[in-house]
Amino acid sequence: MTDQQQDENRLIAQRREKLAAIREDGVAFPNHFRRDVLAAELQDRLGEQSKGELEQLGQRASVAGRIMARRGPFIVIQDMSGRIQLYFDKKALSADLVAQIKAWDIGDIVGGEGQVHKSGKGDLYVYLDSAVLLTKALRPLPEKWHGLADQEQRYRRRYIDLIVNQRARDTFVLRSRIIEYVRRYFVDAGFLEVETPMMQVIPGGATARPFATHHNALDMALYLRIAPELYLKRLVVGGFEKVFEINRNFRNEGLSTRHNPEFTMVEFYEAYADYNNCMDRTEELMRGIARDLLGTLQVTYQGETYDFAPPFARMTVTESILHFNPDIPATDLEELEAATAQARRLGVEVRPSYGLGKVQIEIFEKTVEHRLKDPTFITAYPTEVSPLARRSDVDPSVTDRFEFFVGGREIANGFSELNDPEDQAERFRRQVEEKESGDEEAMHFDADYIRALEHGLPPTAGEGIGIDRLVMLFTDSPSIRDVLLFPHMRAGG
Repeated sequence: MTDQQQDENRLIAQRREKLAAIREDGVAFPNHFRRDVLAAELQDRLGEQSKGELEQLGQRASVAGRIMARRGPFIVIQDMSGRIQLYFDKKALSADLVAQIKAWDIGDIVGGEGQVHKSGKGDLYVYLDSAVLLTKALRPLPEKWHGLADQEQRYRRRYIDLIVNQRARDTFVLRSRIIEYVRRYFVDAGFLEVETPMMQVIPGGATARPFATHHNALDMALYLRIAPELYLKRLVVGGFEKVFEINRNFRNEGLSTRHNPEFTMVEFYEAYADYNNCMDRTEELMRGIARDLLGTLQVTYQGETYDFAPPFARMTVTESILHFNPDIPATDLEELEAATAQARRLGVEVRPSYGLGKVQIEIFEKTVEHRLKDPTFITAYPTEVSPLARRSDVDPSVTDRFEFFVGGREIANGFSELNDPEDQAERFRRQVEEKESGDEEAMHFDADYIRALEHGLPPTAGEGIGIDRLVMLFTDSPSIRDVLLFPHMRAGG
């Protein structure tokens, strides 16, 4: 056992002794105290008052929170809004209450009532005339809870991270505000918010490996959804022509700074629209979040600043490859053998089953994606890698699809929806062939979805935006674990 562990065990033992004494005297965890104001509300309401004005005003307050520091007769408590000080005057309080207050520890949760004053330094405090210990903390807060050494523990014990780390609290408050903003944007635009199944008989809507489970009563296999897309488009068939869902998805894939097995997206579908309309909405939404929540269109992420003010750049997959690889002849991207040779020259793995479109995407992901810094839409994705997107009327080898990138990372994926049931059925069949050939991420054949399309899906556009990556961008967070309250971790710790 380390010296640090021995010290912690000693402190825990001392606190347990205090709790035992409290139990002997009466109720150990009382629930009768009611606060009437938060710390930030006091600061907003009274912070500008002078010391004399406050004394004359005689404003009283009941506050409660966790003890974060002690400075002589001053006790700093923290609630969900911020911090406020308590002041106990041992001459004005009973000896019994003074003894109780002196026994309080850092981390305890307390309540206090009294008149609001201002110190000579200009800090508000509540001059206590009554106080109570509400929750005895048996474990001490860590003295140092920052830096790479504690990064994993911050994720595993988020409750401590939130207590001591203001940046963590700010990140999750902004995450909530971003989700609220996204919801309000779509509701104000006339979209209906809906909920679709999280357990599905057939996983669909994306190419990914699903989590499988089993329903005992029905004796059938079920899958956690990898995307709500096919259900949302069923609703458009049913006449809900503008729908969205802020949804939790699950993909049985690896962990990284950008990937977690469960993650949040917003997906929206709009009838009588195309992928250009989706790009316009995306640009409007992203610019609105930056302007209204951050107060600036210059978004800084990991030391680089991205400008959200000008119109976002738009280029096709092949245009982007040629732009960032000027040594590749344009004609080499038009023929499978030549494109394969270029891919292998660039160190890209190419399997014999890959068609031209798949090879192009492999080159794009290897050489282009990480270089798309400023807000950029990449369009005209190959049909081969876009099983749910509508073919281009001009070039059937590509689709009316885009992905949106900022800081070298994909944030959103959208397209004009494939509403031709025969074309969709054929693409599902090809996905099944790929699955039978060993591709665990290929799609299943969803016969009921084809049946829905046979009833008629109007011309529709849809998109999925990754909320977690969006929050990473707007909170300047390097890892997806920084923006998930409880990210998945390996066992242990």
